[in-house]
Amino acid sequence: MNVLSLFDGISCARVALDRAGIEVNCYLSSEIDKNAIKVSEKNYPDIIRVGSVVDLSVEGEIDLLIGGSPCTDLSIAKKDRKGLEGNQSSLFWEYVRIKKECNPKWFVLENVASMPKKDKDIITREMGVEPVMFNASLVSAQSRKRLFWTNIPFTLPDDRGIMLKDILQPDGEVDERMVMKGKSFCLTATYAHQTPTENGIKNSIERKHRTMVKVGHIGTCDAQGNRVYDPEGKSCTLSAQGGGLGAKTGLYETGDRIRKLTPIECERLQGLPDNYTEGVATTNRYKCLGNAFNVDVVSHILAGLNHVA
Repeated sequence: MNVLSLFDGISCARVALDRAGIEVNCYLSSEIDKNAIKVSEKNYPDIIRVGSVVDLSVEGEIDLLIGGSPCTDLSIAKKDRKGLEGNQSSLFWEYVRIKKECNPKWFVLENVASMPKKDKDIITREMGVEPVMFNASLVSAQSRKRLFWTNIPFTLPDDRGIMLKDILQPDGEVDERMVMKGKSFCLTATYAHQTPTENGIKNSIERKHRTMVKVGHIGTCDAQGNRVYDPEGKSCTLSAQGGGLGAKTGLYETGDRIRKLTPIECERLQGLPDNYTEGVATTNRYKCLGNAFNVDVVSHILAGLNHVA
């Protein structure tokens, strides 16, 4: 296949194609973030760079157009979000323009599930297909709800039952800088009682492992960045811009410690090989991973191409 990946990031689409067993003849990458480019070039030196989507003019046959246009102005996490009229999320219209220019046989567009209905309806109109909500919790230990507009036929997979505890590194491999120190830990009212806690975890398991299990928060503020979760559930959604003590990864109780997730653990949550993002600063690894596709989600969708003519 000749593939054009817009907003390519760290080339998770390329990893997903490999995982789905789809042969790639030519992979064109449109990306401008220097750290993301450094990561993808380390892992796939054969990628052809085509610059920014804004300046991109497509020549030649494209079999698959894939990309996740910026969610910055669409996500519920942004205050006073401007939707598709915002500076970042308006880049969706470049995807539309390029799709019309190259007329690919297959296409995939991804974005957040928490966008306003009016924006979702606009995207659906332009794509010509209804979106499918695919939570990465079905195939990973991360709760990550995303909408996918695609003409590739696929059905949602069975829940693999992967929990956060299944992907955590041993304590000896965790940098102590990830551990919260000198902060008070405010447990939830029920956490001091064993039975309610067990019931909370049991209920989460019975809901097919699709939920996070909150056990409390650090400090006096119960904001998202301060909340603490149990590894018996899912991780919260990795973020490129998240703040608070649990910035970008969330906070988790592991044994007698409360800590953030390591870059390797975040790579595992996104379905990437260990140390895939190694080679850039840690803060940039987190940012790149927060912006990325979940590889196992996208590979499941792309695997539908193996069953069509």
